[in-house]
Amino acid sequence: MSRVSVTYENHIAHVTLTRADKMNALDREMFEAIVAAGQEVAASGARACVISGEGKAFCAGLDLASFAAHGSDDPTLRLMERTFGDANRAQEVAMVWRRVPVPVIAAVHGVAFGGGLQLALGADIRIAAPGTKFAVMEMKWGLVPDMGGMALLPTLMRSDVLRLLTYTARPVEVDQALAWGLVTEIAEDPLAAAMAIARDIAQRSPKAIRAAKRLIEVAESETRTEVLLAESREQVDLIGKPEQMEVVAAQMQKRAPVFD
Repeated sequence: MSRVSVTYENHIAHVTLTRADKMNALDREMFEAIVAAGQEVAASGARACVISGEGKAFCAGLDLASFAAHGSDDPTLRLMERTFGDANRAQEVAMVWRRVPVPVIAAVHGVAFGGGLQLALGADIRIAAPGTKFAVMEMKWGLVPDMGGMALLPTLMRSDVLRLLTYTARPVEVDQALAWGLVTEIAEDPLAAAMAIARDIAQRSPKAIRAAKRLIEVAESETRTEVLLAESREQVDLIGKPEQMEVVAAQMQKRAPVFD
């Protein structure tokens, strides 16, 4: 059964979770399909990517049947082996979107619980519908976040808020999620809003957009010296080159730029 669809239009990749009957809950097949979708988008010529979910929810987290199956196997090999660079397969469900070289926007509705929240955190931007609920759900099952959440959450929120959400597994409403940094903005139609942002990005210099995503990743994880050097290195590769000159010409001529 298909778990994820990927379509392309106007340089935008649209990744849709298609397990609507299970609120897009994550089982092993879903893990594999999401990672494969991210790898496909990364290898494509897309200039932006939108992730959304069919049905009543973006993603309700780990499928309970899958959770029960995991209880019968040895977690050491499954979790400790680094099969995707610095990540295991479950972590790559979120981290693959950080490896995608173009901006990724998550359109979130219904719920984003546990692994579903961590999947959304892998996106650069999160647009949520009114009424959406979020939760770092793992403590409900006597576990800790293990799908990249602890690599991503500390860059978004204060330590005390992170600790509250992690220790209690308490669901939070979208307004609180916005105030705490889990959500970028709230929109009545998050998919339409995400697509509008993607269209804006797709009209920008593709090389500059990719450079900006690389640079932000460095800025969030490296020392000041390394960040300053990365700024200069990325700018040298852009300034005065044909794509940047086309952006300047288009601005001067009040027209849309044309990129190869």
